[in-house]
Amino acid sequence: MKKALLFLLEMTWLINSSPAQKSGQDRIDSLLSVLQTSEGDTNQVNLLSDISFTYYSIDPDEGIKYGKQALDLAEKLNWKKGIADANRVIGVNYCYGKSEYQSAEEYLLKALNFYEEVKNKPGMAKVLSNLGVAHWYQSDFPKALDYYFKALKIDEQQGNKNGMAGTLANIGIVYNSQGDYQKALQYMLKGNAMDESLGNKPGIASNLGNIGEVYRRLRDYDKALEYDSAALHLYRELGYKVGIARNLGNIGAVYTEQKRYEKALEYYHQALQISRELGLSVGIAMNLGNLGATHLSIADDSNRAALNKLFGGNKTTALQKAKEYIDSAISIFSEIGDLSALSNNYEGLSEIQSLLGDHQAALESYKNYCKLKDSVFNMERDKKLTETALQYEFDKKEAAAKAEQEKKDIRQNNIRNFIAAGLAGSLIFLLIVYRQRFKIGKEKQKSDQLLLNILPEEVAEELKASGRAQAKSFTMVTVMFTDFKDFTNISEKVSAELLVDEINYCFSAFDHIIQRYRIEKIKTIGDAYLCAAGLPVSNYTHAVDMVNAAFEIRDFIERRKKEKEAKGEIPFELRIGIHTGPVVAGIVGVKKYAYDIWGDTVNLAARMEQNSEAGKINISGTTYELVKEKFQCTHRGKIEAKHKGMVDMYFVEPA
Repeated sequence: MKKALLFLLEMTWLINSSPAQKSGQDRIDSLLSVLQTSEGDTNQVNLLSDISFTYYSIDPDEGIKYGKQALDLAEKLNWKKGIADANRVIGVNYCYGKSEYQSAEEYLLKALNFYEEVKNKPGMAKVLSNLGVAHWYQSDFPKALDYYFKALKIDEQQGNKNGMAGTLANIGIVYNSQGDYQKALQYMLKGNAMDESLGNKPGIASNLGNIGEVYRRLRDYDKALEYDSAALHLYRELGYKVGIARNLGNIGAVYTEQKRYEKALEYYHQALQISRELGLSVGIAMNLGNLGATHLSIADDSNRAALNKLFGGNKTTALQKAKEYIDSAISIFSEIGDLSALSNNYEGLSEIQSLLGDHQAALESYKNYCKLKDSVFNMERDKKLTETALQYEFDKKEAAAKAEQEKKDIRQNNIRNFIAAGLAGSLIFLLIVYRQRFKIGKEKQKSDQLLLNILPEEVAEELKASGRAQAKSFTMVTVMFTDFKDFTNISEKVSAELLVDEINYCFSAFDHIIQRYRIEKIKTIGDAYLCAAGLPVSNYTHAVDMVNAAFEIRDFIERRKKEKEAKGEIPFELRIGIHTGPVVAGIVGVKKYAYDIWGDTVNLAARMEQNSEAGKINISGTTYELVKEKFQCTHRGKIEAKHKGMVDMYFVEPA
């Protein structure tokens, strides 16, 4: 498990620094000596703002103090550009120094308004880029890109190559965060070429570190270390501690993935020490999370060399150390409000607790992970706008259906009242009694049917009998994920209403298919469909049942594709992934009950889907062993599954 690893990229922050100037404390000392003889004019505002942004990586509280002095003086002088500059440097200190993004955005937006008022285009571009960084740190990638492209447009109009270089690099970082590594490299290399032409060493160092991080994610570790080491050398030459800490962490990440755990821990501890010296909350939290994840990898690695050397072979001690680090990371990320980082750390904590035997705590941590993951990504963050439109259309249809049902209820009640009014004496009494009994029975039947539509029958009966349903462990179930290929691109070309109708049509067909095979639908998330066989009642045919259902689902989509193409419409193509293993299943929450499943089996089933191909059914080695006598299976070899290492995968077809 390596999901808790939270690797660091160096954002280009565009805050007026020049490579030729002094940096850090030397620069501050120089500026403070000039401040002693300055007068209360616009030059003093500039000086105070300069001191403020120089402090952001050393002591952001001091930076905010001097920034507010600059703001007070600028307001007294009624100098709008000075007010804008002061608001921006205060925002920089809150964002990059203190990781307090809401406060940062408040000051940055004020700065943007004043820059717009005085028509200061360079200032507008810088603050737009700063806002992009703030939103990137909060995993709001669409908003970050929106700000960056606005900044880039202004810089291009102004011919500002320095600004363009930084913004191009930052756009690359957003694409890297979304997993589009080729596009990330395209923008980063373009920005770096511009920085090299300008001789901008801080920019070059930043770019080298970011490019190294992309190569790490592409698993080209030699190139990753080459770029990270070059970035670290430049940062040390510049004396820039924030950059040094970031690249030490990035190198540690490479060593962790190479399973060179001692080297990884060494680099993380160096990065953590510098982050603590600087009081950089994000750096502290990320390195604590990385240390926790690395200790978990040591405990979970089948090669026990590092475990034996560092912990005398005691897996429990390594896990407890991992939990200590991740608990600390979660505490800091909770204060910062970084939902993406919290989600990753809760997933790591869940696995640690499970390995330590604390299954109840593991379940709670996994619930937190799922809740946060859905809040930040909802499967894929770049589907956010589409899914908002989908939800709107679903809600609209639901409201219309509810209104129509209410009209029918009113008509039926009027008819009943009319009949009742026409009868006399005992007939009225008897009819009322009969009607009430019939209504109660009918409503009970409706409520029971609704409950069965939400929960498995066995769980529903347990819930009705005792008012609660216990979570249960299942040693062997088969889990299937399906996902539409290029869904985001299709959603941009089709209206939300048509998209809703098509997804509803397809998922309804999936529901009917799995019902015939006694497979339990778990949930849909955006365009993903999750189901499981072998629960809540265990059976011995769950793997075969699931593969047969997958064939039918695939064939349905192929038929639907031909129908859509014949009409000149854009069809869906489906990837399917299946894995077999243990899960925990139960009800989440106390309202709006949802039956859900948790465990590494679910994660690996998702990896099977992600590594499948359109029109193919990709199964794991575990599922293969259960179905190989029934179907034709083609071994694909061991394939890298994200955060799971090398996994045997097979394409399955009917015999």
